[in-house]
Amino acid sequence: MKVEDAFIESARHFLSKDYFPKIEKCLELLRDDDVWWRAHETDNSVGNLMLHLAGNVRQWIVSGIGGAADKRVRQKEFDQREALSKTELLARLRAAVDDADGVLASIDTAELLKPRFIQFTQQTPLQAIFHVVEHFGYHTGQIVYITKLRAGKDLGFYRFLEKQDEGTKGI
Repeated sequence: MKVEDAFIESARHFLSKDYFPKIEKCLELLRDDDVWWRAHETDNSVGNLMLHLAGNVRQWIVSGIGGAADKRVRQKEFDQREALSKTELLARLRAAVDDADGVLASIDTAELLKPRFIQFTQQTPLQAIFHVVEHFGYHTGQIVYITKLRAGKDLGFYRFLEKQDEGTKGI
């Protein structure tokens, strides 16, 4: 496998098979009011972060790389205070991730280093994809942390490592 193909495959995996399922699990554990909870007015709620992730994925990959119209108004993602349902938030984020996955699945890797104009700056598709995956992971971590605070539970994402740890005791 060529490195550029492995890069695209990894990006698709992180967005669809790693980060999104973690957010989905968090929403299963959160009450509706917890999704829009914020410790301070200047903080982002889980709901705001999900809107922000959907906007970012659409702007950078679906529009910036895929060529769809860019209709994003970034500030609205943070200004949202009217509580959207968990179902609506998940549907919006899932649609953005699915659309991005479609763009990534069909990308011509020879185009990865050809500059585009994305979010008012010149970026290559490689840079844009790298940014989106890193950004998605960063905010997924925030959502996980807020979920742990509000639900008071271990989310169990890494329980599979416990068996490995048992096998290395005494080493």
